[in-house]
Amino acid sequence: MNHDGNGIAAATDPRVAFFDQQAPRWDQTGPDPVVTLRRLGELEGRLGLVAGMDVLEVGCGTGQITGWLVERVRPGRVVAWDFSPAMLAKARARGVDADFELRDICEVRVEARRFDVVLCFQAFPHFRDRVAAMRQMARQLKPSGELVVMHLLGSRQVSAIHHRVGGSVGGDQLPPATAWPELVGRAGLRVTEAVDCEDLFLIKARWVDESPRRGERASY
Repeated sequence: MNHDGNGIAAATDPRVAFFDQQAPRWDQTGPDPVVTLRRLGELEGRLGLVAGMDVLEVGCGTGQITGWLVERVRPGRVVAWDFSPAMLAKARARGVDADFELRDICEVRVEARRFDVVLCFQAFPHFRDRVAAMRQMARQLKPSGELVVMHLLGSRQVSAIHHRVGGSVGGDQLPPATAWPELVGRAGLRVTEAVDCEDLFLIKARWVDESPRRGERASY
């Protein structure tokens, strides 16, 4: 499926041009896809994905993990969004059985889809309006759904990488785990799990009116 409503992102956000330029070589110069998928396999139990779930992947990039998600939730569906046309073109070219849509999470104008999981994998720092992005992601969740924000490095490590890269992403910081209760709370969610260590950043959140689940934990 090809939906190309991207709001005004390309005209207002220089990150779009940055990622468009990076797209042709991203799988060679960005995070190593082999390492990424191996780590995801090791962390699979932390994501809570099961067959039949519908998943929204926000910031799918070149689709490095989209096929992995599809395999874990089939016959559920995966919808993958990105604001970079070039990145999304690379993702679509993989031939994965997912719905790829050109969307800017800070400007998106779509009806609530009610997904079981909204996953933002290694993308959150690049959202220019964190509050708007969080509210839009929350809006896509079912009442029992879960938001997952994940990086394979800690917040300090992620922010340092962007600082070294510079340019339009030089100031893209990943808020530390301690900042997330307030951030998700502004969208009507509550943090149910928080991890922020050298090799993993993981935030999981649900609607505030959901009963606390067994095994909730926070590790800062």
